[in-house]
Amino acid sequence: MTERRQATDEEAKALASSLRLRILRICLDEPRTNKEIARRLGRDPASTLHHVRTLLRTGFLAPQKERRGTRGAREVPYLATKKSWQLSTPASSRPMLETFLDELALVPAVEIDTTRLGLRLSSADMSDFRARLRELLDDFADRQGDPSAPAWSIFIALHPDPNRPSPAQSDPGAAPGRPATRD
Repeated sequence: MTERRQATDEEAKALASSLRLRILRICLDEPRTNKEIARRLGRDPASTLHHVRTLLRTGFLAPQKERRGTRGAREVPYLATKKSWQLSTPASSRPMLETFLDELALVPAVEIDTTRLGLRLSSADMSDFRARLRELLDDFADRQGDPSAPAWSIFIALHPDPNRPSPAQSDPGAAPGRPATRD
């Protein structure tokens, strides 16, 4: 299983942008220039350059061998380092969710496979579930990707279910000392 370390403040700030998270995905399999990144995002290259530089400075993107563009201009392609997979960044959950929703909006509904599951697990079972899920994700993340295969994205969010509080939690409207009643 991949050991994760806590992100530094600078790393966490770099990942706290849905635009930067999309840039990392764009550069995951193939090096892309700032101009190519901007085109993919439908933005002006000047507006994406700041974000690219932030990702470079924090080690999430790595410059590749310089090349010449179609008009002879110097271009530097960038490749994602996959560093973000090795970090624990709980504060970046909201930008990650926004990125997921932005990307999902670009995919035809018939191509989206979704599922939703409600569980009641003890602390030990939840720890086991998290470890097994992380192990599965690490296994596939560590595999050498097939460049000719379709690209897939996975988003998983584990959260306490606000619709089904634990039996130990009391109903705010219940009389003191009386157990909560739920439908």
